[in-house]
Order: sequence, then structure tokens, then C-alpha cells
Amino acid sequence: MPKKNVCVVGLGDVGRSPRLQYHCISLAEEGYHVTVIGYKGAKPKRQVISNKNIQISYLPTVPEFNKYLPRLLAYIFKVIWQSLTLMWFLLMKRRSHYVFVQTPPAIPVFAVAWLYTIIAHAVFIIDWHNYAYTMMALTLGEKSFLVKLSYWFECYFGRKAASNMCVTKAMRMDLLQRWGIIAAVLYDRPPEEFRRTPLEEKHQLFTRLSQRYSVLGGSVHSTAFTTVTANGAVSLRYDRPALLVSSTSWTEDEDFNILLSALIDYDKCDRDDLPKLVCVITGRGPLKDYYIGIIQATKWNKVSIITPWLEEEDYPLLLGSADLGVSLHTSSSGLDLPMKVVDMFGCGLPVLAHDFKCVGELVKNGENGLVFKDATELSAQLIEWFSGFPHKEQTQFEKHIKAFQSVRWHQNWIQQALHIFK
Repeated sequence: MPKKNVCVVGLGDVGRSPRLQYHCISLAEEGYHVTVIGYKGAKPKRQVISNKNIQISYLPTVPEFNKYLPRLLAYIFKVIWQSLTLMWFLLMKRRSHYVFVQTPPAIPVFAVAWLYTIIAHAVFIIDWHNYAYTMMALTLGEKSFLVKLSYWFECYFGRKAASNMCVTKAMRMDLLQRWGIIAAVLYDRPPEEFRRTPLEEKHQLFTRLSQRYSVLGGSVHSTAFTTVTANGAVSLRYDRPALLVSSTSWTEDEDFNILLSALIDYDKCDRDDLPKLVCVITGRGPLKDYYIGIIQATKWNKVSIITPWLEEEDYPLLLGSADLGVSLHTSSSGLDLPMKVVDMFGCGLPVLAHDFKCVGELVKNGENGLVFKDATELSAQLIEWFSGFPHKEQTQFEKHIKAFQSVRWHQNWIQQALHIFK
């Protein structure tokens, strides 16, 4: 029996939607013909671009209505624009047997996708990554008319999906109690490319990045972290700084002030056994320039902070080269989990994670990482973790992180999601 066509829809930047891309890759590997509809931005993963079973259709960019119209009117025109362009793309491509929507956002994609499935006799499936109305409430407030409209919209059209999946057990329970929606839990898992980085690749990475970020460089045959010995072998420098990584979307649901305050405390700490610390913060977002201004205006002694945008293939190499990861994610709903932590665990990297409602489904405090509630707690954890570095090895979380690494995305997807498309 020939495999069927699946249309995967996400009204966001396809290249910055890893879970959406992982779904596409898994569907294609199982023989399905996949059409991805979304917006153009960052370069999608190599496995998406190169797979003959995956076709990407980029929607036209939404005009900047907000520059010329009041907020409510601009939002109405945006919804109309997205509805018309999305329906056109759905109708013009090959007929889909399944329409698979990742949310948020929900407006207008739920209604448009559902209407298409009625026309094409297709199956409507939703992957709940978070709630759109809670994300909207971050900027508009919970009492906003648009937030209340989004809540009703998600409830009404969310119930029309034939199948649902979500990212946590807490979200599954909330969907059931709040709207009577039954969803299967599909936890995020790292793909195979997330692993510890071998020394040679680590040296090549830092040599390459040091051309733009001098703090990562060293002498002719070394970087700040690695050196090439006389026989050509690569080894770690005994006087290397510690490498801390954090990936952030620079948005309101991640309070970067917590990490910034903790790094200032670390920088001011007068303990003799603390190493210099290089903090690499990746990601793009609306608040990035604001915080870069604060970082540049701060006088640093032990701490150096850089904020690169990494190429897709360099991101797992960086995580696999680091000594510790930090997650600031708290979630607008409190019901989703940070994929950046999944990536870090995939690279064998211990994590300090901001505490929130369901983070314990991923970061088990004292087993595979630590959680913190504020900047004071985070700075204490950083100081304790790096005291005696690099001579003191931190291996207390190794067993549980390796257990997490044993299950990768596609294996988990086959077990938990494939049956929905049969």
C-alpha cells in the first residue's frame, strides 16, 4: 500500500522550529510524502532540505499592518492575510491525507486547517507545544479581548482535531480537564547528532569561532580550551576557562536578568578556586539588543559573555564541548518543557534549570541536574559547580543523563506517534 501525504503546518519560522522539523524527518523516514508550510527565516536542518520526501512551501511574509493601523485593526488584517494565503497554499499543493498542525500560534491556523480537512476529506491532527492564549497574555494581559478570543478559539477548534499530541503529562491533564481534549504525550528527545564532541572537533570548532570571538582563541596552535601537542594530538588545556552555555529566545517568558545577576555575583566572588568563565548565549529574539547593551556596559573580571548565532551544525558541537548548561525557560502556561535542555542532555551536558510547574518531568533535581528559583540560588550553584575546575570532575549526574541519551527522537516517535498516521 503506498504511503500517504502529510501536510505539516506551523505559522512560524520553519528553520527555528526543531520539533516541527523532527516530525517531518520522521514522517519522511517512514515513507510518507511531507509538505511543510511555514515562513522563511533560518535555514532548515540538512535532513529536511536534502530529503526527497519533504517539500517546503514558504508563505508570503505578513505585511507590517501595525505600522499603519491601530493594534486591533492590524491584528484583524493579519488574520485575514494569513487565512487567505494559508488556504491558497493548502488547496494548490497535492492533496493531503493528514494535516498536522503545531501550535502555537492557533489563530487562524486551526480554523483554516480544519476547513481544508473537511474539503479534502483529510484527518486533522494537532501537536500542542504550548497555549497560544497564554503567550499572548504575556504582552496583552489576561483580561485582553484578544486573549479571551484566543482562548475560545483554541477550545472550539482544538476539539475538532481527530487526534492530539502534546509535550508533557501536565499538559495532557490540563487539555483533558480544561477542554475535554484527549492527547497523547510525545516527549521531546534529541536526535543522534547531539553527543559529546570529540577533542579534534572541539579544537576545530573553537579555532573557527575564535576568528569572530577572540575570547575563544589562544596562540598559533591552541584555543582558549584546547592545544595541539608536538605529535599532533589535541588535548585540553590545564589552564582553560570553564564553558557555560545557555540558549534563549530573548523573550518575556525567559527572564535573562536571573542569569545576568548570577554571572555578576560569580564575577565578584573572591574565592581563589574559581576559574575564569566563558558564557556563550545563543538564540535570537526581540530583547537581545537590550540585554547586549547591559552586558557591554558592565565591567567584567572573571566572566566573558558572547552571544553568537551559530550555524546548525555548530550548535550541537558547542553543547557537546561545554561544561555546564543553563535554562531560563519558565513557559507562559507552565505546561511545556524547554527543548534546549533536551539538546543539552543529548550532548551529555548537566543542566541548571529555572524551576516551574512541570520542569520535574525533564530535569529531576539532584539526579540529572539542578533547579533554581532565583538569581541568588543560581549564582550559588555556579560557584559550587565550578569551584576547583578543571581539576575537580563533576560526575554525579552522569548515570541519569546517559539513561536519557539512550532514547533518541525517531525511536521515541515511532513508539508514541507513528500509529496516529496509520
